[in-house]
Amino acid sequence: MTTSPPRFQTFDDPSHAKGSERIEALRAALREIRADGFVVPRADEHQSEYVPAQAERLAWLTGFTGSAGLAVVLTEEAALFVDGRYTLQAPEQVDTGTITVVPLTEATPEAWLGTHLKPGQVLAYDPWLHTPDGVARLERAASKAGGTLRPVPDNLVDAVWAGRPRPPAGRVVAHPDALAGETRGEKLDRIRAALAEGGLDALVISDPHNLAWTFNLRGADIPHTPLALGYALVPREGRASLYLTSPDIEADLRAALAGLADIRPRAAFEEDLAGLCKAAARVRLDAATGASALKDRVEAAGGVADLGADPVTAMKAIKNAAEIAGTRAAHHRDGLAVTRFLAWLDHAAAEGVSEIAAVEALEDFRRESGLLRDVSFPTISGSGPNGAIVHYRVTRATDRTARPGELFLIDSGAQYADGTTDITRTVAIGTPTDEMRDRFTRVLKGHIAIARASFPEGTTGAQIDAFARASLWEAGLDYDHGTGHGVGAFLSVHEGPQRIAKTGTVALRPGMILSNEPGYYRTRAYGIRIENLILVEARAIPCGDRPMLGFETLTLAPIDRRLIDPALLGPAETAWLDAYHARVRQALSPDLDAPTRDWLAAATRPLGAR
Repeated sequence: MTTSPPRFQTFDDPSHAKGSERIEALRAALREIRADGFVVPRADEHQSEYVPAQAERLAWLTGFTGSAGLAVVLTEEAALFVDGRYTLQAPEQVDTGTITVVPLTEATPEAWLGTHLKPGQVLAYDPWLHTPDGVARLERAASKAGGTLRPVPDNLVDAVWAGRPRPPAGRVVAHPDALAGETRGEKLDRIRAALAEGGLDALVISDPHNLAWTFNLRGADIPHTPLALGYALVPREGRASLYLTSPDIEADLRAALAGLADIRPRAAFEEDLAGLCKAAARVRLDAATGASALKDRVEAAGGVADLGADPVTAMKAIKNAAEIAGTRAAHHRDGLAVTRFLAWLDHAAAEGVSEIAAVEALEDFRRESGLLRDVSFPTISGSGPNGAIVHYRVTRATDRTARPGELFLIDSGAQYADGTTDITRTVAIGTPTDEMRDRFTRVLKGHIAIARASFPEGTTGAQIDAFARASLWEAGLDYDHGTGHGVGAFLSVHEGPQRIAKTGTVALRPGMILSNEPGYYRTRAYGIRIENLILVEARAIPCGDRPMLGFETLTLAPIDRRLIDPALLGPAETAWLDAYHARVRQALSPDLDAPTRDWLAAATRPLGAR
């Protein structure tokens, strides 16, 4: 008898006591150190979006399980700050009688502290969970309110968290050079050249994604993202040193690193950093992921903390030929799985499909390839009103069955050794309303506008974000999240520095991979999002007089024609959709079974065809 492998996703409800009990325990800890408040960000010591279980302090304290947020707990008040993705989710998860949910559009933590921290009060923080810039903002806010900011050596949430999980210790393995497209030595040479150009003596790699990329390694310390937690010191001259949290390092990786770097225990990192700084070394700390505690240690040892961008971040963002080839292969494989799932959903919906059943079915279709390493994030599977929660995560308590006349939004992704995927499709269950078709078509128009865009070199994501919103704006509508995020190569599904958003200030360059995902959400009714991944590429414009760029769409899966109002599309938009569907059909059909192939042929027929 064979058994199925364990699923990558679970559907347990967040386990937390009444919010008031844990908040009061934290306040008791504050009284012991004679402080009046504590800041609890959703972060670990690497300022990561996805963190190990033992760093889920915000979720444990408040019940909020989103991937971004920050709480401030004062002696008499507590507030949770969330962005537009979580304004619906957060109030459903936290004890709002104890914790006030504050959308960032209404107030930042600093602004809130300015009116709630009292003169003479002390606000405490963990310097490992904040960047120097973040600490500076908190310090200004506390000073403006007449209070003071104080670092604490031990995190106060940890002190009251009974049963806190142990630190992760996943196996660390080599990522093949053939998939990486560049050797570890070549990458270290590029990094040292960047240090020399910047007049720097050394680099602290504090971002585990950059650690994985630099040393061509992958780990298992974080759910759904193949990271090994730790740090690296890369001097301009001499050997690098690698400090991994997990001691479980495969022999092949140790051998590959032997000529390039010393593997040291994580406990030796701070002492080695101090030793490096004794000669007044100028050390680059990543402004985005380097903890304030690192700056304090560099300066205490006599070094100069140079805050700026880790040069690895920009290098990693531009995929080389091997990474692009791997990503295309991963998307073809994933497109087959998603198409099989969509055909299954179309037939199963008649008898009723629950959100959890959809998640499990999609994972099963992806597993059939035999190459799935993990999902790239917990699948967002929202039917009807749950689809309006942008980052909804189904649990056994919230699971519901899609009903006729509703929309089903499913946002999912996969990790394969050769690439990372992320795709969202919104599907009609039964007959959609005219309003649903109008909103869906407006979202589709925005998606097509990004996919078809041509733009000069040097253009940023902020400059093209409005392309995706224009049709919604015409109807007085919008959405409260970015249009696109960067994506890694068998790394994080959310990767910087590139993004398509109002805050996307980094120029888009050939080789960058991003998502294209405009949406629309009607509270307590339905959600719509259409997402493909896109690759920035050079684009030749006849008779043009400057270098131009555009996007290649990587994702291969049909878009629900039943939700489209053809009258709202212009000829060029219709032509793009028909060409995309023809490409999907041609690419996937040879590898599909006959029933799914027939379903795909119908799902991708030209928009004007019956």
